[in-house]
Amino acid sequence: MIDLPQSHKGFKADLSENDLAKIAVDIAYTIHSILGPGLLESVYESAFVFELEEKGIHYTRQQDVTVKYKTALLDKSFRTDIIMCNKLLVELKSVECLEKIHHKITLNYMKLTGLKLGLLINFNVNLIKDGIHRKINDGVV
Repeated sequence: MIDLPQSHKGFKADLSENDLAKIAVDIAYTIHSILGPGLLESVYESAFVFELEEKGIHYTRQQDVTVKYKTALLDKSFRTDIIMCNKLLVELKSVECLEKIHHKITLNYMKLTGLKLGLLINFNVNLIKDGIHRKINDGVV
């Protein structure tokens, strides 16, 4: 598991993964009902963070995560979109169609961060329920 900074706004860090997932889904519905599909991912991410701050939910945004290979920390890392309360990974997309690689990348992010639960949310859909995908990392130790 990675050691994530605690300095971002928010204070509700005692919620379960499932509680956080419900909140994230509610946020996605709210954002989609107001903004609709067709905007850049960064717009949805900013709106998502706005909602988290309004709700007082702890989060990290664009968190760098270094990849460990054997005994080396590789100089290439990745950035997660949002991690809620160090418990739930939220990856946001605004693409015409989610591909298998989007699902695989989300699961890899979860494995590398040690997070058990994640959501892959594509806002570029007519019905937001079709864009929300729950991911479970069975390899958490």
